[in-house]
Amino acid sequence: MTTTIRLPRGRLLSLNKPQVMGIVNVTPDSFSDGGAFLQCDNAVNQALSLLDQGATILDVGGESTRPGAPDVTCEEELNRVIPVIEGIRRQSDCVISIDTSKAQVMLEAIAAGADIINDVRALQEPDTLQVAAAHPDVAICLMHMQGQPRTMQQNPSYSDLITDIKAFFSERLLACDEANILRERLILDPGFGFGKNLAHNFELLGNFKAFQSFGLPLLAGLSRKSMFGKLLNRETNERLAASLAGALLCAQQGAQIIRVHDVQQTADALNVWHAAINGVTI
Repeated sequence: MTTTIRLPRGRLLSLNKPQVMGIVNVTPDSFSDGGAFLQCDNAVNQALSLLDQGATILDVGGESTRPGAPDVTCEEELNRVIPVIEGIRRQSDCVISIDTSKAQVMLEAIAAGADIINDVRALQEPDTLQVAAAHPDVAICLMHMQGQPRTMQQNPSYSDLITDIKAFFSERLLACDEANILRERLILDPGFGFGKNLAHNFELLGNFKAFQSFGLPLLAGLSRKSMFGKLLNRETNERLAASLAGALLCAQQGAQIIRVHDVQQTADALNVWHAAINGVTI
């Protein structure tokens, strides 16, 4: 399993312990915190606060991918995310991820200081493979999604969930190989909640370790997801305990990046787990 990711400007991201990716939504309609950080200054301040709380990666996104979310134009997405990335970069050398599926947004985000492309469509949109190939020092997260955000939760079905997701990853890895994108740059995200019903999501949670077979870093993004709301009858702001349980279950099964809203609580839980497994040096 890869334990280090190379980043722009000769930097390295160590994956010897799970890293916390803090979510910075610059959107009016994301399911958990839509509109809270739409203003650039608020988003930058929130990002810096997440770093203080223990995040080592900031994931900046300007388009909601919740079920039924409307499309956002490239111009609008750029207007949302580029000032935030520039603002963060002026104040920190932290690892910044751009959460987008648009080639132009990827291109301009990298120029503004992004280190990772986090693509829920796994470089399937026009020109995205070419942008990724042209920036060999930028890491890439390929996520599995069945369908598109607007319709992905309308009766998703699989022949065999884990086998089907693994087949998707194999196909996308081949596409990256053919585009001369080195596998050492890649991260895989099985995509909790993206074209998966309640049973699928918990099957995925129970079998997350299956994706270690690719030998690539794994990202788990299940913070405050509706899977917990449906199981426990909890509103979005009542899902912290469930989110922490999910984060720990994924970490135990090899997840090296945990994407979350509740950074401090997740970092604390992961640090306790890591200390128990690996010991503490006094």
